Amino acid sequence: MALLNLGLASDDAALKTWYPTSVLVTGFDIIFFWVARMMMMGIKFMDDVPFKEVYIHGLVRDSHGQKMSKSKGNVLDPIDIIDGIDLESLVAKRTSGMMQPQLAAKIEKATRKEFPEGIAPHGTDALRFTFASLATTGRDINFDMNRIAGYRNFCNKLWNAARYVLMNTEGQDTGIDNAEVELSLADRWIISLLQQTEQDVTRAIESYRFDLAAQAIYEFIWNNYCDWYLELSKPVLNNDAASDAAKRGTRRTLVRVLEATLRLAHPFMPFITEEIWHTIAPLAGKTGSTIMREAYPVADANKIDSTAVADMEWVMQFINGIRSIRSQMNIAPKKQLPVLLKDAAEIDKQRLQDNHDFISRLANLESVEFLTGEAPAAATALVGKMEILIPLEGLIDKDAEIARLDKEISKLDKIIKQSAGKLSNENYVAKRPQMLLPKNVKNWQSWNNR
Repeated sequence: MALLNLGLASDDAALKTWYPTSVLVTGFDIIFFWVARMMMMGIKFMDDVPFKEVYIHGLVRDSHGQKMSKSKGNVLDPIDIIDGIDLESLVAKRTSGMMQPQLAAKIEKATRKEFPEGIAPHGTDALRFTFASLATTGRDINFDMNRIAGYRNFCNKLWNAARYVLMNTEGQDTGIDNAEVELSLADRWIISLLQQTEQDVTRAIESYRFDLAAQAIYEFIWNNYCDWYLELSKPVLNNDAASDAAKRGTRRTLVRVLEATLRLAHPFMPFITEEIWHTIAPLAGKTGSTIMREAYPVADANKIDSTAVADMEWVMQFINGIRSIRSQMNIAPKKQLPVLLKDAAEIDKQRLQDNHDFISRLANLESVEFLTGEAPAAATALVGKMEILIPLEGLIDKDAEIARLDKEISKLDKIIKQSAGKLSNENYVAKRPQMLLPKNVKNWQSWNNR
């Protein structure tokens, strides 16, 4: 933040050391009271502006949208969120030194209700990432503790991913000496997505959209690198038949992509990225003393393999289709499934052949066959125009499934009857807010009789 220091100076050069040209970070509520005056004073007395750009952020409010104030007792101290605080200390902090002591009992009651266990420690990185994700173009930021809890889990996700990488790469050949490597589809896919993420993050930061930058980092780390790529690396690393070049390629990709991701996320999560980087960097061929002195990642368009991205999207849709059927039909995840494919194009057949190991392992399949005759009774999912069929005979208890569906229908019928009963009650209908009526409907009676 660029701050105006009004200390006296004997000459212009000395004054300029107190009056930096930079970016001002401020809330919208003091644009006229402070920002405009700084600009006018700079032009008047220095013939220059104190800053070229002003980043205007919203006001941080509580989870209910109320402005944080001591009198309301809804102030959250960032230090308490970072380090944690027990309930009694939090109550004492919120009710001491009040200008309106008569509100102390009310504030204590509200605090005990909202934080019955106090505030658990969330860490600095989780708090920083939360604020970055909330830095939208809106005027207000409603701060919800559930958000920071989610980003604390995100920090844990990154830490556990680093542990998995170290378990599979420490003491192993990670391709530092540029020996021959063989990159799998998953390797080429994650490298391509890293370049795209670097482009998105850089573009968002340059336009001061820190929320979009945080979202891109979150999406890449959680959904792409952790949820998919780490799982896709296992069939290669745990396959005794895989060549040394293939295993070396996967290990090299694991460490290099993680190291670049740490540099990408460092401005948002400086502490955990610094800690992990010191262990990962040597495996990726980095020798710097700190991640802060390393260059920020720059996307290389030559590393984007569009074919690998398209093929991997197909594989992910295939696996997600199988998992969706398992979930809908209550089929155990460990149960191996026979799969039939209908209307498969040549490119579908080729992709299946090339990635059979990935698909069989992650979807836990017993067999995959192309359907030529009439389709049996089966649960289905689509991958493009190709239809995935899982025959249900022997997989589910037909009578139990019918009973479950009948129970669900009865539950929904009960809800419908309750709602219809309320709407037929004149007293209930009369108390309903008129703003909830659909357009062109004058009253609830006409809506009920439609």
